[in-house]
Amino acid sequence: MIGLILAAGAGRRLRPYTDTLPKALVPVDGETTIMDISLRNLAAVGLTDVTIVAGYRAEALHDRKEGFERTYGVRITLVHNDRAQEWNNAYSLWLAREHFARGALVVNGDTVHPVGVEKTLLAARGPSILLAVDTVKQVADEEMKTVFGADGRLTKITKLMDPAESHGEYIGACIIEAPAAPAVADALKRTWERDPDRYYEDGFQEYANCGGAVRGADIGQVEWIEVDNHDDLVRARDIACRC
Repeated sequence: MIGLILAAGAGRRLRPYTDTLPKALVPVDGETTIMDISLRNLAAVGLTDVTIVAGYRAEALHDRKEGFERTYGVRITLVHNDRAQEWNNAYSLWLAREHFARGALVVNGDTVHPVGVEKTLLAARGPSILLAVDTVKQVADEEMKTVFGADGRLTKITKLMDPAESHGEYIGACIIEAPAAPAVADALKRTWERDPDRYYEDGFQEYANCGGAVRGADIGQVEWIEVDNHDDLVRARDIACRC
């Protein structure tokens, strides 16, 4: 199994930081970036073979690759998304299909959370897809909400639903197991071909609709944040210094 970080997005709402940097390289604790925290967490659970999908300002990640490898004892492979500023992340994850074919713990490159999330996912591994889900936080309209059936399998994952119907928020970390990888890749391809502005979570919905098992792992009382704007960055800096 590898670690896989999706870091192709532009992060326009974090300007001026992202005028010259991808969102994943925005500092959140002194010189520590979101990428530092992601790599540190993956290395801490033994996932030292890491693929990063880069796109916007990819040269900045290329420039820091060797330093990250030395600091965290990881081996990094960069996959370039040349449509990162036009298309959404269903395409980004699909581009890494040959890498997650080995099984992958996937993290979004704009999420700050403690290593306990990775540990929870690895402890609850199953045969297909496992999502890290926050069932404590009160979800709102913009969050990626989830619904699971009585059998524990995902029935819906979307931002476009009534928060009151949700079982919890998907926090941007998951495991794709190797046996499920070919079908997941096919579902992602159908998703971005139908609409390149779709999220990879829409690909997971496609996979579930076709009979694939997607389950959730409750992360419990964990402080985390998806960094989309400057208010999120303030919160991320508070969390990061205690991770």
